[in-house]
Amino acid sequence: MLALAAAGLVALTAGAAFAGSGACGHAAAQERAKQTVEDDYPLGTCIVSGAKLGSMGEPVVYDYEGREIRFCCAGCVKPFEADPEAYLAKMDEAIIAAEGSDYPLETCVVSGRKLGSKGEPVDHVYDNHLVRLCSAGCVKSFEKDPARYMAEVEKARAAAPKPYPMDTCIVSGAKLGSMGDPVTVVHDGREVKFCCAGCAARFESDPGKYMQKLEGAGAEKDAPRGHRSCGGHAR
Repeated sequence: MLALAAAGLVALTAGAAFAGSGACGHAAAQERAKQTVEDDYPLGTCIVSGAKLGSMGEPVVYDYEGREIRFCCAGCVKPFEADPEAYLAKMDEAIIAAEGSDYPLETCVVSGRKLGSKGEPVDHVYDNHLVRLCSAGCVKSFEKDPARYMAEVEKARAAAPKPYPMDTCIVSGAKLGSMGDPVTVVHDGREVKFCCAGCAARFESDPGKYMQKLEGAGAEKDAPRGHRSCGGHAR
């Protein structure tokens, strides 16, 4: 994990974020509230504006009742404070969407039952991360010892391969699925997908070449698409 202090992110504490008046009071409040936290935040966008974090300068890190929230700018703090429950619900939905597609476990960490064996699994967010449980009854058991169960989820996530960031074959450039079911392999802890078995064989002949291309594609996907204001206008 990397400390946010190393990244230079600004941290705010609820209730003290905008203490004082004017620019000096604002800067002083930010300076008093700086803190070092682990860079384990699951979202890449601001839950208020939708802007990419980092696209408007250093993200603002805000503590709300012990829960870390990041905003694209200080101006998004006030709207959040006006209706925190609505934004927290929105944040939970975004976390479930972000972590649900590659959730690393097929069983409930509480009961050990296969997810789906008791109906639709229950998606529960704790400490800004998703835990998927087999039933609502398991949520209560989870809350009695959340650290224990989240440790199991994080251990499984750390062992899972990094997901493939493209919808095209790394070798041929063809759309995945255009030649039948994609072929998936795991190379150096990273998922790699191909349009066909022939491309998988070509990859194996020179994996370094294609892995370099894959890393470049992942970096391009994560790069900011330009600065945007909170109103959504490019600037």
